[in-house]
Amino acid sequence: MNIEGLVAKYIRNTGQAFKEIQIQNAEEVTLSRKKVEEVIGYAKNYFEDTKYHYDRKQFEVALASIAYCEGLLDALRLLGVADFQWPTSK
Repeated sequence: MNIEGLVAKYIRNTGQAFKEIQIQNAEEVTLSRKKVEEVIGYAKNYFEDTKYHYDRKQFEVALASIAYCEGLLDALRLLGVADFQWPTSK
């Protein structure tokens, strides 16, 4: 699948998720350390997938994988359960 097709697929899938999303008991949600570590584990898996596909010159898949990884890390940061800064280019 070329990058255009890959992006179109992600747009369709994400659009469908937004149509179906429902907030579940947001006032009562607690994030245990175990759940935060689980999400970090998923992010690490996406990071490893990125390097695997990059080394095989599968750049479209690598790009999608690193975007998932960054999204999970940003979500944790925005929820206030992880602290880090993205490097800035000079």
